[in-house]
Amino acid sequence: MLSNLPRDTRQQLVRYGIVGLVSNAVLYGAYLLLSAAGVGHKASMTSVYCAGVLGTFLFNRRWTFAHTGAIPGAMFRYIATYAIGYVFNVVSLAVMVDYAGLPHQWVMLVLVFACAGIIFLLQRFWCFPTRRA
Repeated sequence: MLSNLPRDTRQQLVRYGIVGLVSNAVLYGAYLLLSAAGVGHKASMTSVYCAGVLGTFLFNRRWTFAHTGAIPGAMFRYIATYAIGYVFNVVSLAVMVDYAGLPHQWVMLVLVFACAGIIFLLQRFWCFPTRRA
């Protein structure tokens, strides 16, 4: 399936995956530490989410998508993209943990991957668009 994608898209997916795996592993660890220290699951997720957005902007802009456009516009679109992901995460946590009673650790782990595809597409085509000749 990936072999049908253009080479630049495959490279971006791999780089996005690397940035995502490393940052999410670190952030998930921070989430577990915060929640183990008594911080609520939604407050913990909010803290690590904000740190993750700021921390991954530069990596995704320069390394993943090789974007050379204006930083302020890209940053605004990037933050908006992650705001959408944030709302999805908070609502999902509230429904799955607070109402359905599922363990927050597993719900959060699944949500990390659930957002990744949509966020990749938004970054590729909206945050860091490639200029075509």
